[in-house]
Amino acid sequence: MFDFLDGYDVLGAFWMTVKLTALSALGSLVWGTLLAAMRVSPVPLMRGFGTAYVNIVRNIPLTVIIVFTSLGLADIFGVTMGASDDFPLQGFRLAVLGLTAYTAAFVCEALRSGINTVPAGQAEAARAIGLSFRQVLGLVVLPQAFRSVIGPLANVLIALTKNTTVAAAIGVAEAASLMKKMIENEAQLVLIGAVFAFGFVVLTLPTGLALGWLSKRLAVKR
Repeated sequence: MFDFLDGYDVLGAFWMTVKLTALSALGSLVWGTLLAAMRVSPVPLMRGFGTAYVNIVRNIPLTVIIVFTSLGLADIFGVTMGASDDFPLQGFRLAVLGLTAYTAAFVCEALRSGINTVPAGQAEAARAIGLSFRQVLGLVVLPQAFRSVIGPLANVLIALTKNTTVAAAIGVAEAASLMKKMIENEAQLVLIGAVFAFGFVVLTLPTGLALGWLSKRLAVKR
């Protein structure tokens, strides 16, 4: 029944999806946290940059961003991410860059909503004892904000996992790219779709359940 899978590295394609997701999630968490800090910063220039970045990037289709990293950064500006002679590796790194840039905007907004749940009195008390803005944010506000937005961040991570399929647009050999190739070569459209749909369920469902449990476990008691 599944003889059509012979000769195709399905597990390798999903492993590429996992690597894209993991690296992009890490990058977007770091960049998104910095953007969230900018959005609540007392410095107008930083607030303006953070607001402009989020509002612009969120309204650009991910496909446009991913294609720009390849055709724009690589072909026009010569940005090869240290892999000028290895095109598969270059495409992978550029895809991670594009996914990070896009997903960070959603991480930022999730974190900003968490920051807004922290009582203002706690930040005022921290400033009253002489803590700087960076210390207030890092020691008082962000730890509570992260705990309150584990659920929303889980949704962002699940969306990121599915968004990795866009990387096929620049030739990254992840799951969607292999699925397209198999559909072109094999006369098993329904079974191929079912196999890859099941694969993405296996990737996303445990993540959602685990982070949902963690969200309840670490919820901030008000």
